[in-house]
Amino acid sequence: MRVIDLFAGAGGFSTGAVLAGANVVWAANHWQSAVQIHAKNHPGTIHVCQDLHQADWSRVPEHDLMLASPSCQGHSKARGKDRPHHDAARATAWAVVSAAEFHRPYAVVVENVPEYTDWVLYPAWKLAMETLGYSLSEHIIDAADHRVPQHRKRLFICATQSRTPLKLAFEASSHVPIRPYIDWEYPRWSPIEKPGRSGATLERVRNGRQRYGERFVMPYYGSGSGKTGRSLNRPIGTITTRDRWAVVDGDRMRMLQPSEYRDLMGFPGDYILPGTRKEAIHMLGNAVCPPVARDIVDYIQRAA
Repeated sequence: MRVIDLFAGAGGFSTGAVLAGANVVWAANHWQSAVQIHAKNHPGTIHVCQDLHQADWSRVPEHDLMLASPSCQGHSKARGKDRPHHDAARATAWAVVSAAEFHRPYAVVVENVPEYTDWVLYPAWKLAMETLGYSLSEHIIDAADHRVPQHRKRLFICATQSRTPLKLAFEASSHVPIRPYIDWEYPRWSPIEKPGRSGATLERVRNGRQRYGERFVMPYYGSGSGKTGRSLNRPIGTITTRDRWAVVDGDRMRMLQPSEYRDLMGFPGDYILPGTRKEAIHMLGNAVCPPVARDIVDYIQRAA
């Protein structure tokens, strides 16, 4: 199956498609750094860096499946009520309609946050896809149910050129714990008790120790996982574009490293990441978990 990837980012969707045996022939993103990383990991794919509202779809190869992750920032609750939910971010979804109108691939899969369907223009977007002949099914999928060591619930809309919608039916897998993905030999740790450590951080450490013992993970910034942290014997909470997860080991602690985030997202261990920590975590936090993408693409290929 020939695949294109819109808003490809770090390449989670593309990587999953490759793991399912598909051929990713074209990928695009507006961020040059993301395009460069995608190209390093998928050298056989044609890459384009541009605003997809300006895309010339006649120059995109023919394909059977379109994968797309339009901007979620205008929909996500994590953005907060005090920050604007710009139409410019939400409008990226219309590039999917534009591409589908030109190429009419058999299937289109769109990934976003669950709040995407609350968008005031979602009914119009859905109607546009249906007018093009697509039957749509909506699925909320937790990456942890696909053996990713992370609870990450995302909306996946499966649109197919079929009389009835294709329902993705997966048997949930057992959950994978965080513990094996932590590099306990990592050389740089900080003492927990040090000048300047915030009271909120110290409280989370105390509470975590009481509940989980000497080793656990916890949000260093923000309030995720409450004030107690999270057991290493379960999946981690959602990884975002913000560097926020810390690991505690006895009287020392440190932030999780990009390589650990990569593993907790389900990327292959040899997947090339950006050279800077900030870019790596930002791209990974925006990515689709490859095992989830693999299972979806595999399901579509078997159903086609």
